[in-house]
Amino acid sequence: CRELGHVPLIDHNPRGGEKEHFEPADEVRYRERTVAERTNARLKDEFGGRNIMVKGHAKVMSHLMFGLLALGADQLMRLRR
Repeated sequence: CRELGHVPLIDHNPRGGEKEHFEPADEVRYRERTVAERTNARLKDEFGGRNIMVKGHAKVMSHLMFGLLALGADQLMRLRR
């Protein structure tokens, strides 16, 4: 992606060491990620949006909607804490 002129913004996981911080300009861009990007990432990574093993648009849509329902319930549980 760097060859295309893009800058990847991946938060560093310290794993017991020191956390590497972003440069100031990159930190501002990282904080400006939209809620939709985070929701799409969680839907794909945690709620089955990446591995859809059904055929037909109605089944795919229902699969994704159940994932969104579970995602919404998870977010509500996080807010309640």
